[in-house]
Amino acid sequence: MGKIKINKEFEQVAILIEEARNRAFSKVNAELVLLYFNIGNIVSDKVAAGVWGESTVDDLANFIKQQYPGLKGFNRRGLYRMKQFFEAYTAIEFVSPLATQLQKPENEVKLFVTTLLTQLQWSSHLHILSKTKTVEEKLFYLHLAINDKLSVRDLERQLNSAVFERTLLANTKVSTVLTQLPQNLFKDPYIFEFLDLPDGHSEKDLEKALTLNLQKFILEIGKGFTYMGNQYRLQVGNKDYFTDLLFYHRDLQCLVLFELKIQEFEPEFLGKLNFYLEALDRDVKRPFENHSVGILLCKGKDTEVVEYAMARNTSPAMIADYETKLIPKNVLANKLHQLVEQLSKEEND
Repeated sequence: MGKIKINKEFEQVAILIEEARNRAFSKVNAELVLLYFNIGNIVSDKVAAGVWGESTVDDLANFIKQQYPGLKGFNRRGLYRMKQFFEAYTAIEFVSPLATQLQKPENEVKLFVTTLLTQLQWSSHLHILSKTKTVEEKLFYLHLAINDKLSVRDLERQLNSAVFERTLLANTKVSTVLTQLPQNLFKDPYIFEFLDLPDGHSEKDLEKALTLNLQKFILEIGKGFTYMGNQYRLQVGNKDYFTDLLFYHRDLQCLVLFELKIQEFEPEFLGKLNFYLEALDRDVKRPFENHSVGILLCKGKDTEVVEYAMARNTSPAMIADYETKLIPKNVLANKLHQLVEQLSKEEND
């Protein structure tokens, strides 16, 4: 058989085939998620009413195995996962203050299931169910996975790196100007566990490693960032200045500058960041774009020093830690709990 000549018409046919395959996969996945939700509904209702016990669920699993010998996922564990899946998302409107938009009549719960839950693969749902405790967390990762079109692997990484806790922690530590921007865009700390940096690495080493792992870096910083380059040149007066990592954020419609420090935060770092932001706004920003945002990434910071430094800062900026290893989720959860208690105490004083 001779070599097939490929032309644009052939490629168009291939695109149509691929699109049809993707739609078919999405349809099958949606039907499976609906099936698991409905089975979970039956199991939940029967167990709650005391009609079924554990042995009955085992009998159901054995019955399904006999009826459909090659069908996987319907063992005892799988059926209880479906029960958990159903209960987690039907209880939202009763327990979650962050889910007021889901407080709908009972006949519209199905709409939530069909329009949101069916957009994720079952494997993604299993990760969310097993690695989150609160309804707020589940909703956060559900929307994150859908909006950012995360693969199962990428979603697992976001769960393991505790993006939920880090995002909530970050939203309490930004400048007054930055709080006017949409929430859930920034994190603290940022986790770069994908870097293989030697001990005693320099800022240049850190910058180079991040640019070499740009795809993973963008996954960590979030959706909407377009890379514009590193060592971006700014000319002020007769002198050239070079920034670290410059991005453009499509949703914010502004430049976002990441400045890297391999040491603990010092107040003078903020002055240099503000200088770069002013230069970007004057010489690079387009008239229709918003003011540039600065993120100062430091290897540690004293919270009180940051508070003093940010108190009179008028630029849209934040100071965040970065770590090159995953932080245990319980450590971040405890920090978040302490912060909530502190804020609650301040409101009551």
